[in-house]
Amino acid sequence: MAVCWLLGNGCLFSWNSMLTIEDYYVYLFPSYHPSRVLTLVYQPFALGTLAVLAYNEAKIDTRKRNLFGYSLFFVSTLLVLVLDLATSGRGGIGTFIGICVVSGAFGIADAHVQGGMVGDLSFMLPEFIQSFLAGLAASGALTSALRLITKAAFENSKDGLRKGAILFFAVSTFFELLCVLLYAFVFPKLPIVKYYRSKAASEGSKTVSADLAAGGIHRQPEQVGQDPKQPERLSNKQLLVQNIDYALDMFLIYVLTLSIFPGFLSEDTGSHSLGSWYALVLIAMYNVWDLIGRCIPLWKRIKLESRRGLTTAILSRFLLIPAFYFTAKYGDQGWMITLTSFLGLSNGYLTGPEQNALGNILVLFLLGGISAGVTLDWLWLIGKGW
Repeated sequence: MAVCWLLGNGCLFSWNSMLTIEDYYVYLFPSYHPSRVLTLVYQPFALGTLAVLAYNEAKIDTRKRNLFGYSLFFVSTLLVLVLDLATSGRGGIGTFIGICVVSGAFGIADAHVQGGMVGDLSFMLPEFIQSFLAGLAASGALTSALRLITKAAFENSKDGLRKGAILFFAVSTFFELLCVLLYAFVFPKLPIVKYYRSKAASEGSKTVSADLAAGGIHRQPEQVGQDPKQPERLSNKQLLVQNIDYALDMFLIYVLTLSIFPGFLSEDTGSHSLGSWYALVLIAMYNVWDLIGRCIPLWKRIKLESRRGLTTAILSRFLLIPAFYFTAKYGDQGWMITLTSFLGLSNGYLTGPEQNALGNILVLFLLGGISAGVTLDWLWLIGKGW
């Protein structure tokens, strides 16, 4: 479970690093709306790649898919660091385009890893996927804590903002390398992982052969024969029809969340006594409460299991849009921090996932919701020079 948690962290650590470093990018690129543009660039690559992977999921080797994704996360995070060092921290359109290219690479990596890992872990114990999802949320909280520490460490030094950012990028790059090594050499050799992958292969899965080989298990093709008692595998379309409410719920959760976070929180909440720390504090509060929200379902007494209740709760979150609007216009920073915390808590609590194809489908709808949300986020700029 600890390895699953770390791999979940690695799935979003790079992207959350880019979101959390917005104070530095706003300083470097004040005219380019980096918190909105980088998210907007990221999503088409993530959504398009995942759509292709979801369509071909039964033919794709899960191990190669996930290894490619984690390796791309590492290389892209390293490129962010190299780009900053090569340009000596100067802004400009060339540097910004380079950052946008890296953002697109993060989208491709996310599409490979998130759907692949959700599907891979769905063959195993429910606690594994819950740990992975908690790791996804924890990556936001960890990157926020890391950014706050690096910003504070260099706040009073010359060029302190850039020094803190460089240290932040370096730690992020090291963590992504750790995740590559964990997935390549540790995860496939865990006894319980080998057991469930062997079980999946015996039930007809064709995507775990490389995983079994990495764990030292070699199966002959005839060992994975057709079992007349084996249930027929559902198609993507059948899975979607049976779980359309879950898919739409996932879409709506992230439409709302990404129409507010991070663009609105980074650029449209005004100036307050916290100064340059204000946006960082808001992003940190969102991430911390998102993590708490994802951990709450582990306590089964307060886990929301009714499908109708889940949809009702998700639709009621849209009341947060006028709440944020009026709070930004008339409220103080305490109310904004409270609202942002609730946004994170409800996002984490209501986010939740089934076999490999369903993992891809849910993540596809999740990314679709994110894409719609980051597009709608630009509507906050109406009347502000746009």
